[in-house]
Amino acid sequence: MDEEYDVIVLGTGLKECILSGLLSVDGLKVLHMDRNDYYGGESTSLNLVQLWKHFRGDEKPPEKLGASREYNVDMMPKFMMANGSLVRILIHTDVTKYLNFKAVDGSYVYNKKKVHKVPATDVEALKSPLMGLFEKRRARKFFIYVQDYDDNDPKSHEGLDLNKVTARELISKYGLEDDTIDFIGHALALHSNDSYLDQPALGFIKRMKLYAESLARFQGGSPYIYPLYGLGELPQAFARLSAVYGGTYMLHKPEYKVEFDADGKATGVTSEGETAKCKKVVCDPSYLPDKVKKVGKVARAICIMSHPIPDTNNSHSAQVILPQKQLGRKSDMYLFCCSYAHNVAPKGKYIAFVSAEAETDNPEVELKPGVDLLGPVEEILYDTYDRYVPTNDHAADSCFISASYDPTTHFETTVNDVIESTLRLLERFLIYQWT
Repeated sequence: MDEEYDVIVLGTGLKECILSGLLSVDGLKVLHMDRNDYYGGESTSLNLVQLWKHFRGDEKPPEKLGASREYNVDMMPKFMMANGSLVRILIHTDVTKYLNFKAVDGSYVYNKKKVHKVPATDVEALKSPLMGLFEKRRARKFFIYVQDYDDNDPKSHEGLDLNKVTARELISKYGLEDDTIDFIGHALALHSNDSYLDQPALGFIKRMKLYAESLARFQGGSPYIYPLYGLGELPQAFARLSAVYGGTYMLHKPEYKVEFDADGKATGVTSEGETAKCKKVVCDPSYLPDKVKKVGKVARAICIMSHPIPDTNNSHSAQVILPQKQLGRKSDMYLFCCSYAHNVAPKGKYIAFVSAEAETDNPEVELKPGVDLLGPVEEILYDTYDRYVPTNDHAADSCFISASYDPTTHFETTVNDVIESTLRLLERFLIYQWT
């Protein structure tokens, strides 16, 4: 261990493993350590016995739920956009050879106390029960504008500069109703609250186009894909990638200390009496708690069922987004459902997650609108976890800390954090090499 590395990565969560893999591929010498004796950190997958131990201590799971080994319950369940950033990274790095994926059956939105399929094109908009006849026509015109919009074709802009025009101003041009704006902004563009309405419309349009492109990629019922056996395979796949390109892994290192020089720059990590030197440290918030701040809390419910979510066309896998306005909340609520079809549960069993940014101290009451949509539930487990963001200046201390996972059930925000961290790291190495 007494060597020098370009980067030492602490924690084998998904973000850290993706970073480790990308940095190794880019030719950097990487040492990756974890206090646990397993991969995944907060984003690991658990079998049924491990799940019960995590939530209910020494209590044993009911026999009616089936064999423990047939469960792979993700602690941070998120679907992948079929044409999104994470899939592009998987293809670029050839990590796809370690994983098998399957399309997710359905994408739904909660509107006026009912669950509806999310329309993503002008044709689907005309068929959707979410809107009345005249609203369908207005929505169709808006969808056509989004589909035809091209950054490099000024004619498709219709005289609008989307770097200046806000999403609210663009939508008002088409006279769309509040409920329509709700499902477009939250279930298509995947914004978690309404703050996007007063920001430049370009990002909003690009998010909608990504949804439609992802939907078209596999011609399935949703724009999402999900790995067989769950997300637990993903950190390990990126760990293998890092190892192929010379990365070194050390698990079960419970004792560690990040070393700093007189100027406050990270210089290495000490564990079990040995110090590995480095130029940069990458870690999740738990490894440098004095350099992060709490920005919120996520409430979640993990439910085991013997049926799909009602009103989702018997989908074996599905996402349902409950926009904030529909519930009188400050942010959205999310339903994630997967099943034996993705090899995450025994035959006939479904695993559903209900998650949201906690706005009260009572997750059972707060998550009830989402849980009520699930129908009969055999077992339900509640918990909360704090959400942290870094407060340090990475240019000053050479520490690159990821943000905690948010309550969304898709990967776009997670991957944006990874890409930003990668770019910042590589930028610092270029500066380092040229000075």
